[in-house]
Amino acid sequence: MTGPGPTPAPSTRGGAKGLLRAPARAGWRSWVSVGSVAVLAGLMFSASARLADGGGADTRDPQDLAQLVDAETGRVAELTERTGALDREIETLSARASTTVPTLDGDLVKREGVVSGSEPVRGTGLTVTLDDAPSTSVGTGPGGVEPQPDDLVVHQQDLQHVINALWAGGAEAMTLQGERVTSTSAFRCSGNILLLHGKVFSPPYKVTAVGDPAKMESSLDSSEGVQTYLEYVDWVHLGWDVQRSDDLDLPAYDGGGLQYATVPDGTEVFG
Repeated sequence: MTGPGPTPAPSTRGGAKGLLRAPARAGWRSWVSVGSVAVLAGLMFSASARLADGGGADTRDPQDLAQLVDAETGRVAELTERTGALDREIETLSARASTTVPTLDGDLVKREGVVSGSEPVRGTGLTVTLDDAPSTSVGTGPGGVEPQPDDLVVHQQDLQHVINALWAGGAEAMTLQGERVTSTSAFRCSGNILLLHGKVFSPPYKVTAVGDPAKMESSLDSSEGVQTYLEYVDWVHLGWDVQRSDDLDLPAYDGGGLQYATVPDGTEVFG
């Protein structure tokens, strides 16, 4: 029997418990759904904002067509400007390359050819002949010295003294055994043979020079080396002869033994 007073609280055990907690569980799920939507919305807004202001994204991203067009337009303009500058540079270089190269004076070219030996020479001059002494030569030198076999032959230094004296006397061109003597010529004597330009020669040795005969003869007379040779001419009868000529014809140097570098075919020199 119940009377007036407070109504007792429902029991929290059994079925009543489920009825009391069901509304709380439904509210929690609603908040989770709302929060997820809010997060996704925030991410979308953030991505949109980054795309709008660049946000460090690649300006060539095909998704951003406006910026892609702007970037490529500027790039094309820059490349066009560079191409124009290169074209102008090519035109300038081509104009320089097509410029006529000044030629040397013909007389200067000929004189240089004479000095280098590339041009034949004709004119007055001298021919000096040196020869070994006869094997039967006898006699005594200064102080009663008997001649030795080495005293009976023409040596390398004898030819050098004659050649140097002729150059000093104003020789314009010269040959030794018919071979044109140039700045690259080198001869060597071995016994009584002469090696010159890869060829072998035997005495008598002839040195021919085009120039003023009188000046060259004077230079021979003033050469100490030549005068020493002439002493042996008197002593053991070494061969010696000097002849003037009004018409000597000296050939050009044939280039024998001269080597030089070349560029292989197909090589791009200025690549």
